[in-house]
Parts: sequence; C-alpha cells; structure tokens
Amino acid sequence: MLYSTVTPEQKRAALRSLLVPGAARQFPGAFNPLSARLIEEKGFDGVYISGAVLANDLGLPDIGLTTLTEVAQRAGQIARMTDLPSLVDADTGFGEPMNVARTIQELEHAGLAGCHIEDQFNPKRCGHLDGKNVVGLDTAVQRIAAAADARRDANFLVMARTDVRAVDGLDAAIGRAKALVDAGADAIFPEAMRDVSEFAAVCAAVDVPVLANMTEFGKSDLFTRRQLADAGVAMVIYPVTLLRSAMGAAERTLDAIAAHGTQESEVPNMLTRVRLYELVDYEAYNRFDTGIFNFQVPGLDIDGNNANP
Repeated sequence: MLYSTVTPEQKRAALRSLLVPGAARQFPGAFNPLSARLIEEKGFDGVYISGAVLANDLGLPDIGLTTLTEVAQRAGQIARMTDLPSLVDADTGFGEPMNVARTIQELEHAGLAGCHIEDQFNPKRCGHLDGKNVVGLDTAVQRIAAAADARRDANFLVMARTDVRAVDGLDAAIGRAKALVDAGADAIFPEAMRDVSEFAAVCAAVDVPVLANMTEFGKSDLFTRRQLADAGVAMVIYPVTLLRSAMGAAERTLDAIAAHGTQESEVPNMLTRVRLYELVDYEAYNRFDTGIFNFQVPGLDIDGNNANP
C-alpha cells in the first residue's frame, strides 16, 4: 500500500549488483507511476524513465524543454511506486557543471537509483534523429566529473551517454567512452549503435557496464536480449515502448467512439476494473480503512453517543 518499502539506498545498491556485463538486464520505460508497478509485477529487473517520455507526456518534443524540477518531481513519483531501482534520463544535466552537480543531488533526493548525462549541445535532440551536435570532449568530461563528485551516496549510478557515433563514427565514440569512464562514469550509454558488433566493440573497450537502447523506429534494429547479452551488454532499455503502446490504444479507442458512437468494440482490449484495482492495491487500502474506522471508542456506542448517560 502507498509507496515502496525499499529505501532509495537499497535500490541503488541493487542496481549496482544488477549491472553485470553480459547480463542484459531489461529495464522497460515507465510513463507514469502505475506503469512502474506493472513493470515490477511482470518480473523485470528495473525501471527506466525516459526524458523523451517525460517531455511527450507534457505535450512537448524531446528537445531539452523540460526543467530539472519537472524531471526530478515526475521521476520521483515513478520511482517511489516500485521496489525496483529506477534509472532516469537527465539529458545534458540541465546546465553547466555546477548545474549538473545540483541535478545529481536533486535526483538523489527524489529517490532515483541513478541517471545518465549526455554529451549533446543544449538544447538537445532525440538520440536517434539526424542533425545532432555534440560538445567538445573537455565539456563532456567536466559534466561527468561534476556529477560523480556531487553525489552523496556512492552507490548512486552516474552513467555517461555519448552521441558521438552518429557524428564522428564508432572509433570516436569508443575513444570518448573511455575518457568518460576516466572522468568518473560508472557505466556507458553509447547511443544509436548500428548493429550488435558495435555494441560488442564498446563493451570490449571499457571496463564498466554498457547500456543498449532498444527504442522503436531508431537507428538500431530491435535486437533480442540474447543477442545483446552475447555482445556483453549489461542493461537494455525500452524507453518509449509503453507510452507508444498506450497512446496507440487510446487513439484506436477514440477512433472507435467517433466512428461508432460507442467504445464497445475496444472494451475487450482494455484493462478490466478488477485488474486495475489489483494494480493500485485497492483491497489493501480498504483493509486499512476498515481497521482504522471500524472500531468503538470506550464509553461511546456505535453511533458515537455516550453509552453510560
């Protein structure tokens, strides 16, 4: 009932233990707190919180328009609803190195297990779009060094994302990944790899866990968990999958209402009331209410009147 009983510190330690090269731990992307609970119930290893999803949920494109306050608040709402560790997309860190340091502490305070910070210009672009620009190596290193230095919990995971592959090629991406590890990155997120062999090359080049982004309609094919595990990948994210699925279903239902004057044709595809109540743990709240309010105060009758006038 209410929120997770697992502390943020415990979740951070759990995330560290999960990220083993070759384990290919699966972290579906939550688009709201209830979807995080569903991810946990289905037996996944952790929850990913996409910056694109947070922006899209506000009706905004993923071009750096969200603020640290918005991201920390919403990510915290999602993270506290699950016992699983949650990794959040912190874009470019929301400013210069001092802002990056504050970002880390705000995300720690919100209960996240870790975040990733990328090396794009601000405003940034979706990692699988063309026309990206990346900052110089010095700036990228400063961001990660500031992040690593700012954390108060040593287990808070600082992951470095690099978008250099799409700009300067794989060798440049590997070189930058090594520099970011030297700056303090606990893990590497090489964005927009072209095939499994490129993931394998990055995994072989660094001695920290590597993340693979399996987003739909992107630069990478949708490789299986086994393929990525064989390449040495430690973590796989599916950032926008649930949001796209949910919005696709919502659109089909609205179309049905408009076309037929009723939603009846879509009801078989909906989450039932019983299933929804299971997810929100309705019965636990009901038991709590019963335990609190269904009692008799000594000296009063059941209606609250003096029993001994």
